Amino acid sequence: MNIDDGRVVSNFIAQALRGEPLTVQKPGTQTRSFCYVSDMVDGLIRLMEGENTGPINIGNPGEFTMTELAETVKELINPGVEINMVENTPDDPRQRKPDITKAKALLGWEPKVKLRDGLPLMEEDFRLRLGVSKKK
Repeated sequence: MNIDDGRVVSNFIAQALRGEPLTVQKPGTQTRSFCYVSDMVDGLIRLMEGENTGPINIGNPGEFTMTELAETVKELINPGVEINMVENTPDDPRQRKPDITKAKALLGWEPKVKLRDGLPLMEEDFRLRLGVSKKK
């Protein structure tokens, strides 16, 4: 992922590494689902190599509020950062959660990497790219 691409996970990790407040759009209860890249690639390969066509959702149905995500990033990456609530955009969806029923049934696929396991992997990559060493 690009560090400053505007996506919430990359934003929060980059902000935490830079010691900046994590900016959560109000009300913070809107939910998102996050799928780690290795899970996504596995699902896409199964889809491409299979006989099934048509829409099949590949994603992680685990849902987190934006406040929960910010608190998790803070806990895992930089407990010293603040979480700031900011105004939201009017078109921000309240919920995003894929239904992966078809992926399970037709591809035998479901995600394996949990959010708490994927965030430290992203942190390591972002630290290298930002030149931020881990505090001891």
